[in-house]
Parts: sequence; C-alpha cells; structure tokens
Amino acid sequence: MRFALDTNVLAYAEGVNDAGRAALALDLLARIPQDETLVPVQVLGELFTVLVRKAGRTPMEARDAILQWRDTFAVAHTTPETMIKAADLAVDHQLSIWDAVILCAASGAGCRLLLSEDMQDGFTWGGVTVVNPFADSPHPLFAAMLEI
Repeated sequence: MRFALDTNVLAYAEGVNDAGRAALALDLLARIPQDETLVPVQVLGELFTVLVRKAGRTPMEARDAILQWRDTFAVAHTTPETMIKAADLAVDHQLSIWDAVILCAASGAGCRLLLSEDMQDGFTWGGVTVVNPFADSPHPLFAAMLEI
C-alpha cells in the first residue's frame, strides 16, 4: 500500500514548530515503508519555502534538505494533466490549488493514503484518503495499515 506525504509531515521532521511534533514525525517516518512512500514534487517546493521563511534556514540549507527527502522517498511529479485535474478538484471541493496538486499527484502515483495534518481528515478523492497522522485517534485505515 502506497503513502504520500504532505509538507507538514516533513516540516515537522525538520524541526519546524516544536520538538514534540518533530519526534512524532520522525517516529512516523521510521514506521512507514520507505519503498511504498512518496513525496509529491509540490511538497518539496513548499518545504523549501517553509524552511527558509519559517525556520530561518538559508536557501542552501533548505535546498540540501529537499535533496535529502528526494533521495529518501520517490517523488511524484506534477504533469500538465495533474494540474488540470487539480484545478477541477479545487473548484469542485474548495481546496487550495496547491493542496489539490498534492492530492492529484498522490492519486496519479497510486497512493492509498495522503498523510496530512492540513487537509480534511477522511476526505477521499481519486482513490486516496487523507489522514491526519498526528490525530489523537488515528483514522481506521491508517491504523490498520500500520497495525497500531
């Protein structure tokens, strides 16, 4: 079963916000199968911005971080078709275009779950269910997949 990661998971793993979230994110990333996990390219761009603007890293440090994540997990690319589907999804479900791109890229790559704290927990589109991996009560599909 394939997973996709949203920006917040990687940002927390990079230490953005607080140490508690960092520990949770790092534990999560250690538990999910690396060969079944991917990062939409949009997430890498967003992470770069978060690391520079919010975490105060230099652009070179942010670049190094996104290269490490690219080397750790497969990357789902954004095609012109992905962008058009994302625009439709944004219109139909009132999502931001960038969240829609991430969800469409995950769907196109055959992911079953998108791990995101920012999108609506339980929302399903294109065969992908959004789950908040930091929720107090894990989504049943997520719990079953991790055998929590």
